[in-house]
Amino acid sequence: MQVAARIDLNCDLGEGFDAWAPGVDGLDAQLLAIVTSANVACGFHAGDDRVMALVSRTAAERGVRVGAHVSYLDRENFGRRFVDVAPDELRAQVTHQIGALRAAGGAVAYVKPHGALYNTVVHHEAHARAVVDGVLDAGGAGTGGLPVVGLPGSAVLAYAASRGLRTVTEAFADRGYRADGTLVPRGEPGDLVTDEDEVAARVVRLAAEGRVTGADGRDVAVLAESVCVHSDTPGAVVLAARVRAALEAAGVQVRAFA
Repeated sequence: MQVAARIDLNCDLGEGFDAWAPGVDGLDAQLLAIVTSANVACGFHAGDDRVMALVSRTAAERGVRVGAHVSYLDRENFGRRFVDVAPDELRAQVTHQIGALRAAGGAVAYVKPHGALYNTVVHHEAHARAVVDGVLDAGGAGTGGLPVVGLPGSAVLAYAASRGLRTVTEAFADRGYRADGTLVPRGEPGDLVTDEDEVAARVVRLAAEGRVTGADGRDVAVLAESVCVHSDTPGAVVLAARVRAALEAAGVQVRAFA
């Protein structure tokens, strides 16, 4: 059994709305002590300038890399509803969100779509191109552009690679998989995995074998450089800590992707 030498552990953070909260909320602070990359909401599905700045500052203090968690403009539905936005408008929105996070927090190391946008750009060619073009318009990472994080085999990663961007394949510790490697839509049976032992074991197997058990019980091939634990999954802090401990016990170095 070949165990991956290293893997990135990421989490969606900065998703609060309370402008009067004293600093980074307790959940974000706890997760920033565990993960190696933080996908920070850029205001379109959650967060605001103040939250972006606070989370980015805390991440920098703890050696956690910050990525722009870009979304459809959909705060009402937390970015989990498809928006049939024109590609040129989506492109501009992606560029804007990256710029907003930079302005609030400084260094942005990568880009990861959120929610409905993440799932849409698995197959939606026009929106996948719009996301990548928006990333390129934003610049960064020298002249090569920012890395893009996404689902293995997705249209957005294919187009990003064709444009010369670094692509990072991602798996989910706490989400159910369909047989085709896509995620079980939220609200459907098998969408979330919350048992601590099961989550830890499936991530170690993913690192060792490149496979995860799907919602229907069949094995699904998932080769990934980064693993995500969602901050809004029940018991997220415990799950993230268990995942990290299990990976390290299996000989996997938990660190940000190169």
